Amino acid sequence: MAKQLQVEQSIIIDRPQSEVYEYLKYVKNQNQFSVWNMADPQQKTSESGIDGTVGFIYSWDSQLKNVGAGSQEIKNMKEGEFMAYELRFERPMKNIAQSAFVLHPVQENQTKVTWNFKGPTKFPMSLFKFLFQKMLGKDMAKSLDNLKAKLEL
Repeated sequence: MAKQLQVEQSIIIDRPQSEVYEYLKYVKNQNQFSVWNMADPQQKTSESGIDGTVGFIYSWDSQLKNVGAGSQEIKNMKEGEFMAYELRFERPMKNIAQSAFVLHPVQENQTKVTWNFKGPTKFPMSLFKFLFQKMLGKDMAKSLDNLKAKLEL
């Protein structure tokens, strides 16, 4: 069984790379496009550090099982090119994963945004790896659609 879950989704946004990066670098903006952030308006959240900089931590705690509890920390950034995060899930399952938004210019006013996710899977959850990949990929694609709609207003 594969011990690693990997999912990647991409979308082309009709905005310059610098504008897309400027929006994505702030974790708080995920509240406007991430299906997980938007799933529970009643969830408790907290922040530590300066959003848009390495070391910023965003934490959430929801009673909804599909949202759960955990934190997201900005681990690495390169101006205009990528933001990398560590995700620490507490509920419904404990796990640590890596995620990133990677940006590439397509044309002068078009940017390809690739969102990737990598995390360990342990038995018996590894038996459901392909189901998790499909569900996670669907949610990531919907979030990227939301991002595109938000930025192309």
